[in-house]
Order: sequence, then structure tokens, then C-alpha cells
Amino acid sequence: MNRLGIESPRGLVAFAALTGCLVTMAVAALTGAGEVFAAAGLAGCGCELLLHRTAPGLMTRLGRLHMGATSRFEFRCVLLLLLLGRLHVTGPIGLAAAMTLVLCLLAGQALHAALTTLIRRRRALAVAARNIDLRRLDISDRPPRRLTEWPGQRILVYELSALLGLTASLTTGDARWVVAALTLAAGSSLITVVALVPYLVRATRRLPGAAEVLAEVDAWLIRHRPRTVLYFSGPRERADQVTRWLGPVAALHTPSLVILRERELLEALEPTPLPVLCVPSAAHLSQLDLSGVRVALYPANTGRNIHLLRIPTMQHVFLAPGDGDETADVDPYSKVYDQVWVAGEAGRRRYVRAAVGVEEADIVEIGRPQLDGLRVAGTGHAPAPTPTSLPTVLYAPTRDLPAGEPIVRALLESERPVRVLYRPHPPTGHRSPEDQAAHRRIVALIQAANERRAAAALAANALDNGTFAAEALRTEAARRRAELTKRIAALDARLRRADADEAMLTRDRAAPDPALLTEAEGLRREWHQAHWAASPPWLHQVIEGDTPTLHSCFDQADLLIGDPSDVVGDFLATLKPYALTVPAGLGEEEFRRRHVMARAAYPLGPGASAMRDLLRPLFDPSLDELRTARREVKEFLLGPATPPSIQRFTDAVDALAEKGEAVVRLRDLHTAPPPGAGRWSITR
Repeated sequence: MNRLGIESPRGLVAFAALTGCLVTMAVAALTGAGEVFAAAGLAGCGCELLLHRTAPGLMTRLGRLHMGATSRFEFRCVLLLLLLGRLHVTGPIGLAAAMTLVLCLLAGQALHAALTTLIRRRRALAVAARNIDLRRLDISDRPPRRLTEWPGQRILVYELSALLGLTASLTTGDARWVVAALTLAAGSSLITVVALVPYLVRATRRLPGAAEVLAEVDAWLIRHRPRTVLYFSGPRERADQVTRWLGPVAALHTPSLVILRERELLEALEPTPLPVLCVPSAAHLSQLDLSGVRVALYPANTGRNIHLLRIPTMQHVFLAPGDGDETADVDPYSKVYDQVWVAGEAGRRRYVRAAVGVEEADIVEIGRPQLDGLRVAGTGHAPAPTPTSLPTVLYAPTRDLPAGEPIVRALLESERPVRVLYRPHPPTGHRSPEDQAAHRRIVALIQAANERRAAAALAANALDNGTFAAEALRTEAARRRAELTKRIAALDARLRRADADEAMLTRDRAAPDPALLTEAEGLRREWHQAHWAASPPWLHQVIEGDTPTLHSCFDQADLLIGDPSDVVGDFLATLKPYALTVPAGLGEEEFRRRHVMARAAYPLGPGASAMRDLLRPLFDPSLDELRTARREVKEFLLGPATPPSIQRFTDAVDALAEKGEAVVRLRDLHTAPPPGAGRWSITR
């Protein structure tokens, strides 16, 4: 079903019913069965509406195959005219009028689609922005959504009108009903077209062109003089690569700027106080005045980086990814940057050993600023366990989900009970049918275990007044979580307005709203607290979305089970014990040789046969033999705990900016004309 874009059995049934309705309408039109045609048409409208709501992916795929809502509507209009010709209800004049009205309706739909496309293209500014004051550009409002969006639903309204008119004509024998219904549909379509014309005129005459937009952006750049640029190009699915650096860049003491190259990234970017520019065209990017920028940070190696790398007045830095995988992102392209910033000594050695042209002197260790806020075991910042709480095991696989099924089963059947948090990496479960099937089996195991625990808890605590009090607190936390969810959704609606297009958001988001951003951060923090408080301490959880966040799960976990990845690399910052799954056919010694993080991990072979020994340190911390090894591996992979990573990151930016200033002064000195240049002199 997923290959068709159908996500539920109900959507599959609706698609099959829609296909049957279309076939029935065709047969009824050829045979002159008007009542059957009308009934099948009304049923088809219901199926269309259901598919728009339950299977939008299928609607998109049908559109790409030229079988979209408009094509299906045109097909049904032709069948309606064929039926009217067969029935002889309208007579020659009525049939001609119906044909004329149908043509007007189809012409109105075509004009509407053309006008909508023209308006959308004309309103696409050369540069889109957030938190940058471009209000002097006098950007007008977009057309109301009811005029431009939901074309499939609008077509259904027109078709429903025609079918009701046909039904009335068949019932009364009066052709005027179907003609009147077609007149109403055609008139509504033409009124929608006429209503769009003023917006097209405004978009053509009033919206600024590329030169005017670039001049206004340059004026802003000259006024604010950003010293650091965070530059990113990539698909929407990779937006997290730039999002994770928004906080550290926002913490810099000097003005900074975010430059994106794809428009879809603006929608995916998390709210930030940083000014953001989206510049899709390389030609437009080359025209911007970025002469004041001294440091350019690149979170990803992409081909479009070259458009900024060619600016010689900047110092260019590649922000290497986390050090969870010893073979990650080491390629010769890295040598085009002035420096490569890694988390710790492991990253430095990785680049030196790879010999891809990056000089060791150009490798800077900055730690992982994003991990500074994690709770660290043994520092007093971790939550104290309650008498009723169980040790929590976080299982966070990033690959090979079929191998995870025995791991989850062993955790759920552990002799000494634990709480399981199952949080697969977001892309997992969408890579192969095997992963999807294994994910469903794991979820079923956890649901069954929760049902057994719920029944046991109900039987054991039926007369316990303390249990009733705890349950009341959890009920209140759940109510609070639901309330916070609504408030967060309302706040997101204010931050990501559905009624505004890109041009309007560029105009209206002239400056960040610190109060709004603070409120959003506070609400999300409260939501996480309420989420964990609302669940019984014995309840296993399946976490498939973005919330709770991975770092929030880290704070809850006493042990992590995973595979060598950035997830485990980040968890190292907590200094809590972790286990790594050893692939079948690979010995433990070879596994530890390949992955540095495995030297401080408890190995877990295929089948989870060592699960009992793995869980013992959770109940007796004195059995944790790898505490010292974790500290050593953490410092090797992520750098020392002091100074904090955010300070090392800030110091590295400042030092490189000073180097950039010195380079610019030296270049200016070399390119300055010599004294007396341009003057005539006579030597006797």
C-alpha cells in the first residue's frame, strides 16, 4: 500500500471504490442508465473526499501520472454529456447549452490553474528572509487560501452541483434543473477566476524585482555587518544538519547570519533568533555584499558550497559530524576548507589517518556544543530514582531492526523488571520491508507487555490509597500535557502561519520576537516534564516521532542499547553505561578495534544472550566495570569536559575571525596602488 501512497486500509477501500464508481459511470453513460450514473457519481465524490483526507500521497502520485483530480473531473464531464445525449431529456437546445456550460466550467478551471501558477511564480522573491527587516519593499498580501488552494475539493463541489441537478432532472423530467446546476458551477468557477485577476495585477506591478530585493538585502548587510555565516544546502530531510548548529551560532558574541539555498528549508527550519537568508540562485548570491563576513561554517559537504567557497575574504570551516562512526565523512573534498572542526582527538586522528589533504594544523577540536545541556551521571544533575521507579533501558537502533526483536524480547522478559523506551532512528522502518515488519513486531511485543503490566498493577494495588494518589497525579500530568500540546500547536501556528506565503513571511518576520521564542522553549520544556510524569513508572514506551526528543530520552535512561552511531556517541556525554550490538560473524576483539566507542561498551551479541549480565549494573552500580573507560572514551571522542564545548566553539570562531581580518588587511595592502600611481612623472 505504501508504494501507492495509501497509508491505511480505509484508503485502499476508498481507492478501489472510486475506481469502481468511474467504471460504473462509464457503463451507465453508454447505456443511458441515468439513475445509476447519478448514484455512482455521488458515491465517487465521497470516495474522492475520503482519499484527499486519508491518502494524500496517492492523490499526488495520480497527479504525476496525469490522472489527477482535474483529469478525472474532465473525464466525468465528458461522461455526463454522453449521458445527456443518450437520455434525450434536454433536447437539442438543452444539450447545446449543457455542452457550452461544461466547456465554460473546464475553461474556468484551466484559467484558474494558470492564474494560480502565475501568481505563485511572480510572488517568489529572489531572496526570502526571516528576522531581516525588508518591509520597505512594500510586499502585498497573497490571495486568500480559499481562492488558490484545495482545487480537488473545489472541483468536487462543482461536480456535486451537477450531479444533484441531474438527479432533479431525472426525477422531474425537467432539463432546466441540470442546466441550472451547470450554470451555477460554471459561474462559480468564472467568479473565482475574476477574483484572482487583481492579485495577478498586484503581483506583476507592485512586487519588487530581483534587483530591488538584492539592493535592500545589501543595505541590511551593510547596516548589521554579520561576521559569521552558517551556510547550508540540502534537501528538507537533512534540515537537522543545520538546525543542530543554530543554538551554538546564536550564542556567539558577534552578529551572525544563516544562509540557506533551498526554499523548502525555510519551512523546516526551527524558530531561531538568527537572521536567515534563503538565496536559491548562485548569481544572486554572488551579488550580495558579504565583504564583512570573516568566518563561514558549513555543516555538510555539498556541491553548492562552492558558490560561497569562492569568496576569498572568508575563512571557510567544515563542521565535521559527530564521531559516532569511525569512518564517517572523510573525503578529499574536505581539503578545500581552511579548517576542519571536529569534536575530539578521535576526529583529528581520523582525518590524519585518512590522508585526504587536510593538514593536522588545520584541524580544530571544539567538542559538541549541542551536548552541553545533557544530564551527566554522578554530577548530581540526574533525577533521583523514586521507590516505585524501575531502571530504564533506552533501545535506539539505527539499522538492522530484525536483530532488535530478540533484544526487546529479552528486556521485556527480564527476571528483574526494567522499563523499556524504544526509539528507532527516524529513517528506520522506511528503508526496507524487513525493517518495517520487524518494527511492527517490536511494537506489538511492547504493547502486549504493557497490557500484562497494567493488569498486574491493577490487581496488586486495588486497595492501595497511595496508588490512587499517584494515579491522580499522573492524570493531572496527562491533562497538563494535553493542554501544553494545544498551546504549542497554537504557538507553532503563529510562528508558521498557514495563511501566509513566503513573500508575506519575509515581510512580516522583520525581527525575532524574543518573548515568543522564550515562550516556545518554555512550553516544550514543560511538555517533556508533563509527558514523563503522566506515564506510570513501569510503562514501556514506543517513541516514533520527534517528541520526546532524543536528548530527553537520554535524561530518562539508565542504560542505552544501540549500534555504533552518532546516537551512542551523543549518549557518551552522559557517562551512563551503554551496550553495543555486535554483528553476527564479527568477534568482540575485532569489533572493539574497529570502533573506539566499543572499548567502553558492554557487548551484546546476536540473540541478546548476554542480557542478564548486561542488566546487573542497573541494580548494583558496583558491578559497573567500565565507568573509568567511559570517561576516557568520552574525552577521546568528544573532547575534555572543561572548558565547555560552547566556549571552545566561540573561541575557535573568534580566533579564526581575527585570522580572517589579518588576511584581509594583508590582501588590501598587496592590492593597494603604490604611492604616486596614476600621476605623470618626468625623470631627467
